[in-house]
Amino acid sequence: MKHRGCICDFADERDKDLLRAYRTLLEESDVITSEIYERLVEMPSARFWVSEERAAIVVAAMMKGDKLKTHKKNKREMYKEIYRRVMQLKRKKPELTLLELVFDVVRKPAPKFYITPGSAEVYICNAKKKWYEERRKKLRHLFY
Repeated sequence: MKHRGCICDFADERDKDLLRAYRTLLEESDVITSEIYERLVEMPSARFWVSEERAAIVVAAMMKGDKLKTHKKNKREMYKEIYRRVMQLKRKKPELTLLELVFDVVRKPAPKFYITPGSAEVYICNAKKKWYEERRKKLRHLFY
């Protein structure tokens, strides 16, 4: 089971994907409101932002009948979509192992980000801060 405070191995990739979607929304919007984060989390994502190993563990549990009642709504929805795709792919490629099936599914585009608007806002703010810090360091290096 995942523990609180675990580090996401692909946080930078996820944040870049969120920023891509965020910029797309900004280009389409005349006014920036808090609604932008509600729209952002519903946009397609480059992949499912969960590790392949974790997804395989959850999918295996679902195959044994786990209903994911301890998971929050977004994560439950994400794992159900991954499970649906894994089962669909398994019918087409029965020779693949569960891990291979999950690896294939998780790395494909996801229909949405499966996070809350509040989490998206935090991730975007942190990504922007990181970007500004990097820019400042580069500029400082040029002038000092």
